[in-house]
Amino acid sequence: MDKHKQGHKDTLLQPQHHDRDKAHQHLAGTAHCTGCGAYFHAGRWSWQREAGSHPEDITCPACRRIAENDAAGNVTLSGGFVQAHRDDILHLIRNTEESESKEHPLERLIGISEEDNKVLVGTTGTHLANRIGHALEAAYDGEVSYTYTENETHLDVNWQRD
Repeated sequence: MDKHKQGHKDTLLQPQHHDRDKAHQHLAGTAHCTGCGAYFHAGRWSWQREAGSHPEDITCPACRRIAENDAAGNVTLSGGFVQAHRDDILHLIRNTEESESKEHPLERLIGISEEDNKVLVGTTGTHLANRIGHALEAAYDGEVSYTYTENETHLDVNWQRD
């Protein structure tokens, strides 16, 4: 047997992960999201329209994630402290999202829900989930853990304080 053929058979090919949001970073020209009003130009999403541009109308990755309820980041809050300070914590989460989305239109909340004495927060991007975890830790201490998927396209943040 030819050693080159044998070597090819033994090669373990790693599947390439397809990040659905990365595909839209390679748009030609400019684009405008009809859902949220964000603009895409030169590889970036922003809230400002590029002067003289004629953007194509599309749906941005964040609006698609919101419509499909497909979170890139999940934050789970648990413990007695959460129930006792629920309104303050939710206010902190919403302020963090507002601050982050001003600079990064694709970083937004998908939703906030409650289940089994836990507060569950879904985000359109991993950066917002990360930032919420850090904001909770800075404001209220507690224990926080961050778990990324192997390809770093999804983040689970767990914050707990009794």
